[in-house]
Amino acid sequence: MLLALSLRDFVIVDHLNLDFQNGFTVLTGETGAGKSITLDAIGLLLGDKADYSQVRSGAKEAQLSALFDISGLPLLQQQLAEQGLSEEDAEELSIRRIIDAKGKSRSYINNHAVTLVQLKAVGSQLIDIHGQNAHHSLNQEAAQRELLDAFAGSLAQAETVKQHYQSWTAAKKALQEAQAQSENIAIERERLEWQFNELNQLELQPDEWATLSQSHDSLAHSAELLQAAQEVGEYIDGDNGLQRQIYRCQNLLGSLQDIEPRFAESLEMLASIEAELSEISANMRDVAGRTDLDPNELMHQEQRMGELMSMARKYRIEPEELPQKLAEIDEQLQNLHAAADLETLSQAVTQHLNEYQEAAHTLSAMRHQAAARLSEETTGHMQHLAMKGARFDIILLPSSPTQHGLEQVQFQVAANKGSPSRPLNKVASGGELARISLSIQVVTSQYTQVPTLIFDEVDTGIGGGVAEMVGKALRALGKQHQVLAVTHLPQVASCGEHHWQVRKHSEGEQTVSEISILDHGSRVEEIARMLGGETITETTRSHAAELLDMAAR
Repeated sequence: MLLALSLRDFVIVDHLNLDFQNGFTVLTGETGAGKSITLDAIGLLLGDKADYSQVRSGAKEAQLSALFDISGLPLLQQQLAEQGLSEEDAEELSIRRIIDAKGKSRSYINNHAVTLVQLKAVGSQLIDIHGQNAHHSLNQEAAQRELLDAFAGSLAQAETVKQHYQSWTAAKKALQEAQAQSENIAIERERLEWQFNELNQLELQPDEWATLSQSHDSLAHSAELLQAAQEVGEYIDGDNGLQRQIYRCQNLLGSLQDIEPRFAESLEMLASIEAELSEISANMRDVAGRTDLDPNELMHQEQRMGELMSMARKYRIEPEELPQKLAEIDEQLQNLHAAADLETLSQAVTQHLNEYQEAAHTLSAMRHQAAARLSEETTGHMQHLAMKGARFDIILLPSSPTQHGLEQVQFQVAANKGSPSRPLNKVASGGELARISLSIQVVTSQYTQVPTLIFDEVDTGIGGGVAEMVGKALRALGKQHQVLAVTHLPQVASCGEHHWQVRKHSEGEQTVSEISILDHGSRVEEIARMLGGETITETTRSHAAELLDMAAR
C-alpha cells in the first residue's frame, strides 16, 4: 500500500507531504483547486511521461517521491531483489522522480536509477488508477475485450493468440507471393544457377589470388634470383672466395697468437665471420636449388591470373572477392529454392493455423467462463445503483479468425426487467453508462492483487441516492484495498473513512495548492460546501452532519 507521498515544486504545489492510511480516503475541493495534481504526481511515479510544464514556474526542477509497503507482495519483492533494486524480503519500497525545466526526468527505485519501463513494471503492481472518463471507453470493443481479458486473467493468452495470428498471416503472405512470382522466381533461379556454375568451374581456392600474386612475383624474377644466388655463392665458396681468404688469415695469426694476445681476439672474430658466411652460403644454395622458380611455370600462372581478372571484371569486383561472390550466389539460390518450395510453404501455413486455432480456442474457453461470472456480479452491483431489474450481459459473438481470437466481445444491457439485452452503446444513457462502468470497476477491483486503487471522479454523471450507493460501494471496497477517490459528490465524500481537502491560494504573485486533513468539524463544513455552494446555512451543516452520521453507521 501507499504510505507517503512528497511533492516539491510540482505544477502549483510548493511543497507537500502526505501520509496515507488504510481504508477509503476521499479527496475533495473546488474545481481547479488542484485535486488532479496529486493523481498526476502518482501517475508520474508509476511511469507516465513527464512534461516541462509540470515544473512549478520559477523552479529549476520538480521532485516527487513515494513510499510503499510491499510486505504483502512477495512476487514483487522477489523481482526487485533479482534486479538488485532492493534487499531480499525488504518490506518497503521508495520511488523518486526528478523532472527538470527542460522536461527531462530521472527515476529511482530505492535510490537505484531505473528506466521508465522498469518503473511502469513495478508501478503496475502497486496502484491501479480508474480515470474519470473510463465509462466512455466502454462503448469501444477494444476496451470491452481488454477488460474481459484482464478479469479472466487471459491477457497473456490473448498476446499469444496475436503472435500466432501474425505468424499465420506472414506464412500465408509468403505462400501467396511464391505462387504469384513462381515464373519470375524460375527465371531468377536460372540466372543465378548459370552464374554459380560459371564461377564454380573456376574451382576457386581460399586466398588463391594472394598466393598467386606472391608466386607470380617470384617467378617473374626467377632468372635474376638464380643468378644472384649463384654469384654470391661463388664469391663465398669459390677458389679465391671469402672462405678461402679467411682460412689464410687464420693460418697466419694462429701460429703467433701466443705471442700477441690481440691475434687471439681477432681469431675469435674470424671464426664468427666464417660461421655467418657458411649460413649465407647455405641460403644461396637453397635458392639456387628451388624447383618452384622454374620459369616455365610463369606462363601457367599468368594464364590463371588472367582468367580470374577477366571473371572479376565481369562481375565488377576485385579478383580476391570471387570466392565471396560465389558464396553469395549460393545463398541466394538456397533462398530462392526455399521461396519456390510451395509444398513447404503450404505446410508452414497449416502449422501456424493449427497453433493459432489451439491458442484461440483456449482463449475462448477462458473468456466464456469469465464472461458469465463478470456479467452476474456486475448485474448484482447494478441493482444497488438505481438500476433495479437491469441486467448486464457479456456476449461473445463468433467471428472469422482475427488477431484478437475467434469471437467479438460485446457488452449488452437490459435496462428494465424483462427487456431484451441490446448493445451498451445503443441503450445506455450517460448516467447509466457511468453506473455500469463503476459496477464493473468495483467487481474487477475485488479480484485484483494491486493493493491501492484510485478512482478519479468515476462518479461523474450520477447523484442523489445513487451517489450514496457509490460511496458505500467504495467504502466496502476499502475493506479489501487501500482506496482513494477524488469526488465532487457529498454523498460519496461522506462515506470516506478519511477526508482530505484541496485548496489553492495566492502567495505573492504565484498560486499555490495545498492539501489538509479534515477532522469531523472540518468535514461537516466541507460537505456542507459541496451541498450548498458558496452560501452555507445551519440547515446545510445539519444535512452534512447527518450524511456523515449515516455513513458511519
